[in-house]
Order: sequence, then structure tokens, then C-alpha cells
Amino acid sequence: MSNLRPADLAREHGLSTQAVRNYERDGFLPPAERTASGYRVYTAVHAAALRAYLALVPAYGYAAAGQIMRAVNDDDLDKALTIIDRGHAQLLRDRETLRSVRGAVEHVIAESGSRTDLSGDTRTIGELAHRLEVTPATLRAWEQAGILTPDRDPATGYRRYGATDLRDADLAHLLRRGGYLLDHIAAVLAQVRTAGGTDALAAALDDWQARLTAQGLSMLDAAATLSAYTTLRHAPPANHTHPA
Repeated sequence: MSNLRPADLAREHGLSTQAVRNYERDGFLPPAERTASGYRVYTAVHAAALRAYLALVPAYGYAAAGQIMRAVNDDDLDKALTIIDRGHAQLLRDRETLRSVRGAVEHVIAESGSRTDLSGDTRTIGELAHRLEVTPATLRAWEQAGILTPDRDPATGYRRYGATDLRDADLAHLLRRGGYLLDHIAAVLAQVRTAGGTDALAAALDDWQARLTAQGLSMLDAAATLSAYTTLRHAPPANHTHPA
């Protein structure tokens, strides 16, 4: 098996040689042998390990990719496969959540479009909280984050949620179910208000779908490269014959 230098592995992926050494230090690559002068000597096994790690990152994230490679290099395949299984289970949950959110969004849009007296459709904070099955404190937190912008009754000073607020509250509730953070929801709803519709939300859901698809494809690629690495790692050494 031919010897490789750190620079040879680094060049294939546009990395620095220090990054390759760091990956070995962190256990993502198997330990390299050293020459008498202390230089690292890598082989095709190390090159395959690096390909596998870099393919695992977009599929499962940096932390999980590192855990998988350390488990494989420790010959604990069951641990590595368990981490991989968790990643696939999370992707399936994300797909199911997205499907539910899309269906609910269509309902919200249809319901908003069916209102005939939009100016008179207002709710108090308690009424809106009851409708969404959240607490008034949650709605106040959404308001503080810029997600909701209710008017105030000039006589009482109480919050009054109009038709646009109801739409925004429904959409915020859906996006929270999809795992979005408050600051991201606020940015999406700001775009919805600026556009005067739900195009921004549709774009956010399309982006979410694209990210899930890309992750699924990355998982396929990672499976192939990891399988190639484990096969090469356990292959018997090649017999070298020398010409007479």
C-alpha cells in the first residue's frame, strides 16, 4: 500500500496539512505511523477515512460525524450505526413535521381568505392564547421578539389582535412546531408583512424542504464513502511481488 504525505490528503479536499493532522489528533483518522525522523506516513486507508469523515459532516453534522469516525476507528460499529440511525430518525421526524406544517399553512391561508370582515375580526390576548392553546405570556414573548405587533385599545390600553395579527400568530405557531427559533420566525413574518402575503412563508417552507432533500442525499453519499472506508480498513494487506 503506497505511502502518502499529509499534503497529499490535504490537496484532494482543499484542506491545510494542519487540518489533516488535527483530524488525526481528534480520532477521525486512524493513527499514522512515523518515519525515523518523526514524519507522519499516511496510506490509502487514511485517505478513505478522510473522505468518509468529510462526507459525514453535511449528512449528520460535525459532532455526530466525529463520533461516528471515532467509533469506527475503535472498531465499535454498533455505536457508529446507532448514531447514524438517530440521524435518519431525526430526518424522518423533520419530514413529517414539514408535511404537517404545509397542510396547516394551506388551512390558515384559506381561512384568512374566507374572512369577509377583516377589520372587525379582533381578539383579546386571552382569546388568542386560548385559540392557539398557549399562554398569554407566550404571546407577550412573541411580541417582544417582533413576531406580533398588536394595536392597543385607545380607551383601555389593552392589546387587540386584528386579522393580520391572527394570521401572523397562526403562522408563528406553525413555524414553532417546525423547530424555528423566535428570531427566525420574526424575520419570516417581517417579510410576510412587507410582501403583504404569505410568499415569504412559502419560500421558507421550500427552503426547509430543499435542506431536507440535500441532507438525505448527503446521507446516501456518506453511507457509500463510510462503507468503502470500513471495507478497506479491514482488508488484508496486499502481497507485494517483486520481479526477478
